[in-house]
Amino acid sequence: MEASRENPAGEIPGEDGNEMDLSHKFSRKELTLLYEEVLYTILHRMGKPEVYHVVDPDELYTYVQKAFSMDPEEHCILLQRVKDLETPTFCLKTTVKQARGILGKDVSGFSDPYCLLGIETKEEDTSTKSSSHQKNKKQSKAVVKNLIPEDQTHRTRVISQTLNPVWDETFILEFKDLENARFHLDMWDSDEIETVRHKLGDLTDLHGLKRIFKDARKDKGQDDFLGNVVLRLQDLNCRDDRWCNLEPRTETYPNRGHCHLQFLLIHKRRATTIGKTQPNYVVHRHLLQQMVSYEILQHQAGSLSWNGELSKHANTILYLHATQKDLSDFQQVMAQWLVYSKLYQILEFNSNCLLHQINVFLSTSFAILQAALRLLQKAELANSFRSLLTYGVSLIQRYRIVFPLSSPKSTQRFQSLLRVLVHMCKMKAFQELCTLTSDLQQLVTEALKAGTTEWFQMKKQHLKPMVKTMEECGKALVSLLMEVNADLKQCHKTWNKYFTNTVRVDLFSIAYLELQELVSSYVKEKLSKMDSGMSQLTAESLFQLYLSLQELYRMKDLVCNSEGPLALANFHQWFKEAIPMWLQKTYAIALERTQRAIQVDQLKPLGELNKHSTSTVDLSTCYAQMVKTWQQLDWPDLEEAFMIMVKFVEDMCKIAQIYCRLIKTRAEELSSKQYEEGEAANRLCVVVNNIEQLRMMILKLPSQLDWAHLEHKTGGVIASEQIQHTLHHQLQTAITFLNNEIRGVVQTLAAKLDAGITRHIQELSACSDSKDPEDCITPLMRFLECELQYLNENLVQENFNSLLELLWNHTLNMLEGAAKQQAGNVRYFQKLRVALQSLELCFHAEGCGLPNDTLHTAAFTALEKKLELCSSTSRKLIQKYFSVRIEQQTKASPEKYGAVTIKALYRHSEQKLRIDVLNAVNLIPLDSNGSSDPFIQLTLEPRHEFPEVMARTTQCIKNNLHPLFDEVFEFLVPPDKCRQDGVCLLLTVFDYDTLGANDLEGEAFFPLCKVLGLNEEEEATNPSRVPQNRLPLTHPGTTGNEILKLLETRKGDKEAQAFVKLRRQRAKQSQELE
Repeated sequence: MEASRENPAGEIPGEDGNEMDLSHKFSRKELTLLYEEVLYTILHRMGKPEVYHVVDPDELYTYVQKAFSMDPEEHCILLQRVKDLETPTFCLKTTVKQARGILGKDVSGFSDPYCLLGIETKEEDTSTKSSSHQKNKKQSKAVVKNLIPEDQTHRTRVISQTLNPVWDETFILEFKDLENARFHLDMWDSDEIETVRHKLGDLTDLHGLKRIFKDARKDKGQDDFLGNVVLRLQDLNCRDDRWCNLEPRTETYPNRGHCHLQFLLIHKRRATTIGKTQPNYVVHRHLLQQMVSYEILQHQAGSLSWNGELSKHANTILYLHATQKDLSDFQQVMAQWLVYSKLYQILEFNSNCLLHQINVFLSTSFAILQAALRLLQKAELANSFRSLLTYGVSLIQRYRIVFPLSSPKSTQRFQSLLRVLVHMCKMKAFQELCTLTSDLQQLVTEALKAGTTEWFQMKKQHLKPMVKTMEECGKALVSLLMEVNADLKQCHKTWNKYFTNTVRVDLFSIAYLELQELVSSYVKEKLSKMDSGMSQLTAESLFQLYLSLQELYRMKDLVCNSEGPLALANFHQWFKEAIPMWLQKTYAIALERTQRAIQVDQLKPLGELNKHSTSTVDLSTCYAQMVKTWQQLDWPDLEEAFMIMVKFVEDMCKIAQIYCRLIKTRAEELSSKQYEEGEAANRLCVVVNNIEQLRMMILKLPSQLDWAHLEHKTGGVIASEQIQHTLHHQLQTAITFLNNEIRGVVQTLAAKLDAGITRHIQELSACSDSKDPEDCITPLMRFLECELQYLNENLVQENFNSLLELLWNHTLNMLEGAAKQQAGNVRYFQKLRVALQSLELCFHAEGCGLPNDTLHTAAFTALEKKLELCSSTSRKLIQKYFSVRIEQQTKASPEKYGAVTIKALYRHSEQKLRIDVLNAVNLIPLDSNGSSDPFIQLTLEPRHEFPEVMARTTQCIKNNLHPLFDEVFEFLVPPDKCRQDGVCLLLTVFDYDTLGANDLEGEAFFPLCKVLGLNEEEEATNPSRVPQNRLPLTHPGTTGNEILKLLETRKGDKEAQAFVKLRRQRAKQSQELE
């Protein structure tokens, strides 16, 4: 706030050198003189009050007493002094504007109107008040020339031949007594002496002829009365503008038109000191300044929210003063602009008030403005423009401080200021009076550059560390960069739109280009003073500084029309020496947090959905932070970026290995304190899940670290093979390590369950043969159900399947070992077979456990086959033996021992099997003469299915290796018997030997299920078209030995023993032949 300037004692502020200082406050003497002027204005108030004005003078006195800070005693003294002053000369400033619709008195139908006006002043006698109405009526009929002395009468010019005259003439009418003064105006038609011939020339109608006759009766040169207006002055407002009816003297023509009049009740020869010595305009300006200053300071919400509206009291006083001083509208506008523009620079109220004043200027023609302005006023106006412009630009230069975003409505205030400056610079008056002023855009641009530099220097000084260590210097630089980035963000987000939309200046580009240059120079200077042996704290600060510079540099994309490279273009090179320390710090933080997490981990699942424990959450956070550090680093140099990536992956894999070792140690530590076997298994489950979760984290690293993007960027610098060899090899090594760790823990977990499975299988083996196999297997199934259900709930699916696979293999081994015991005990093997089938269903778990491909291993298949055989009855085994021999026959080498050809037909009507033995070919010579004596024995096998069917034999054909038998045999057998597995026709070819046992040529098997007619309707079978079946001869060899060995173990089964004996005999014959 500016200090007031005191005038020398005894001097009166004047327009020439002694003019009052237009500052916020006047001196006490100046205020006293101005206060007298205000009191004088209120005391000598004239006119009817306006509706929106204060009527009570005491209210006005009270208001000005506060506005001028006058104590009551001083107010009374000054008021009495003013009352003692001479009364001013009261005047009615009257402007006769125009009239319309007046009477046409001339022959032409028009008139030549003029007006006579004046003020009648006559004191009213109280004794005659009862007849005042009659007097008023008579006076209204009287004309001005008869009521008012000629020297006090004023006359307008004559307007020829019109019914709507326009005069726009102003007159000053003095009066003394407002209450008894009346304004009179008469309107007359001016008549000049004209000849009758001239009048007849103007005649247009019958009415005109009547006027000629009427004029003939008048005195020559007598004017016609058109109407009058009579008004009491006390009924007028200070400023009055009205259309008045022209009243008649008679009722002949009551409608005589209207007259437009403007009134202003003014003073002349005011007795106040300041009124005598100061021009009216200057006094009014000072009064306005005092009133506005008081109104602003009294505004409860603060000056910034004041919208320029004055109180009723202030408006009333200013209105009265401007009226009494006869100030024009332009003079009042000029005074308002000078006062408001100056006070805005001191008190900074709402700049919308200035916009209103500017709009008034814009609505005023500059030619009219120039005509109304005196030379001194032009200088005042020009100075006010320049002063406001300079002040506004200074605010723009300091907008960060003057308009803080933390303050409410700062942006509205700032935008309003810009609009004021723009509108002011567009004014014709500004352009004519301030010709040497620079362009607003240029001024704003220069101010923004200077302001940005000042702001940076201020922040730099403010953030300068007290202790100039490297650590403190680094922190100070980080804080400074944070301020710079925050400022630029505010520029772009908030301030830039106001500058671009209003002044067409790109604030962000200006601020960014200035700040990046300043930051670059300052940071390089500070970094050059830091030696290479920086501490870890300094390195941490430099990392934050790097990130801040990176953020600053990336804002370059928002700059418009940047010319040349930026000073920050290679800022990353300033931090090369700090990179190893950044990476080491990142690794150390992650490792420390991982170790701390494991130390407090109780190895309990986080919940039903999360089967891992708390340490994996912390580990995931550590990895995420390392990934974030890589992303933040975003190192521009491609080769160096690749090496940094290699280091990151190496550290992450190293942390994974350390985690596996520590988490297993933690499990052992907890288990040593609690001896429950189940709790130890539970912890192992959590350990497995944790390592599996870690494995999933490692697998996500390529996508999280965006290897593909790195490979794409470095394509022209680093070969793709090198990236694959380095990064992917690191990853694969870590994954292999984790898989081995998972496998090891799962094996440990499986080993704890193996004992239980072994125990239950041993109990199963020892179970009584008389007991139902389902009952025998129940304990084992309950044990597995309980254990596997828990493991399924506490292991992730992949690890659970791995555990199942280990348990399954162990179970198969145990069952295989049990199957080697109690040979020949069918009931025993039936129990084992039921156990295997139940375990298969248990481990498969309807598709939720192990898949069939995993279950059906070679060991399972062999065990299943063995148990199937061992649990079968002897007769089933015999049938199985023949099924095996039939299958062997289909795979035999082509007719090694020759072949037999037969036809087979079944007749349902007779239930007979018809066999036609046609021939044998390519038999092996078994006699010493190089030939054989073959015959064929036909039997239906197995014998227990056909106990009543006797074996049949063909005739013996001597010395023939290709005998033709052509013999028919019929067997009476039911069809159901023929359809069973292993049921067949056995054709055994012998070489007849007279002295010893017959030699075996070979055996052929024909399955009865393939006999023609067995599965067809008899009517559909044509006996004449029965196909021939050529059956290759085979020898027993080792085929079926497993079944024979199994039957051989069943010592108490005579049927089994007899079958084994027969088959051994045939095998012996075959071996002798070979």
